[in-house]
Amino acid sequence: MTSDVTRLIGYYKSPLGRISRTLVREQVLGLAGDVAGLRVLGLGFATPYMRFALGQAERVLAFMPARQGASAWPREGPSHTVLCDPLEMPLTDASIDLTIAVHMLEHVSDDEELMRELWRVTAPNGHLILVVPRRRGIWAQRDNTPFGSGNPYSGGQLEKLLRDHSFVPVAWRDGLFLPPFQSSLVLKSTRFFEGVGRLFGPAMSGVICVRARKEAFPAVPRRKKEERFVRVPGLSAATARQG
Repeated sequence: MTSDVTRLIGYYKSPLGRISRTLVREQVLGLAGDVAGLRVLGLGFATPYMRFALGQAERVLAFMPARQGASAWPREGPSHTVLCDPLEMPLTDASIDLTIAVHMLEHVSDDEELMRELWRVTAPNGHLILVVPRRRGIWAQRDNTPFGSGNPYSGGQLEKLLRDHSFVPVAWRDGLFLPPFQSSLVLKSTRFFEGVGRLFGPAMSGVICVRARKEAFPAVPRRKKEERFVRVPGLSAATARQG
């Protein structure tokens, strides 16, 4: 099930949404590094994690799936948002240096076709950052947040998907050890839960964050879309009937 853009905006305005954004953004910033002069694409609903790129990157785009809906971003200045089909992005080949995909992979109808499209638009030696719900994490088991919808992934599944489509993982991070509850006690003890959760290892995290580098040659070629032939009956124009 794809999250609606209204629900996503509402979640990130909530207390739990603001805290989870802060925690995940720390991981995204650590993986992204210096983006000065790069062409950066946010895919899915990545805008809560992309403000750092404004003013640094050469160009910043925010592509949102048509099924999800779009919202103008940023609030100030011209909008960088594009509503499109993520499997057929309006970009030329090798045009993006860094893609940050959040609330995307777990919702797409064909994850393999998405990976092929990402390989196509990524520049040589370009990178991809994916943020996905952990399959066995508590965040994926509850539907009170956007991380609880769609198809979650394990680390092994994610690595296989990347390598099968010519992306090499170069860095992994885990996030959201905080329980997904809108409880004042939980929200006030964020750092405590994060610290304790990390002691038990990645299995306690809610999301997996990975940065992967594009390899030179595609492991799997793009699927050729079949041309459909529709037979049109050879009928002459009908005249108006008398009532």
